[in-house]
Amino acid sequence: MSSVWIKVCSEDDLVCGSGVCALLEAGGKAEQIALFRETASGPVYALSNYDPLGDANVLSRGIIGSIGEKLVVASPLYKQHFSLEDGQCVEDASVKIPAWPVRVVNGQVEIQVA
Repeated sequence: MSSVWIKVCSEDDLVCGSGVCALLEAGGKAEQIALFRETASGPVYALSNYDPLGDANVLSRGIIGSIGEKLVVASPLYKQHFSLEDGQCVEDASVKIPAWPVRVVNGQVEIQVA
């Protein structure tokens, strides 16, 4: 199965140290994603905006932090932490949300989808 890169927003739309929500439209469906960038020169991370424990699209409003060496976002609802790299919930190993590869090309943020 091949993958494609889809433009989701401008790099100028990102807020360092915080998250923003974007709509990923691919394969005939749309999904809210949360984009995070800790620093202006750092990587961009993309996770589902949906918090399965809080049953709401809120992760883009979460707080970025770290637990040990792992960069995470804390859900604004029940404060569970999700890894920005792979979407794994730190507190509950049975919970993992979708995460996508991200790149920035000519000022445009692109997400890789299958």
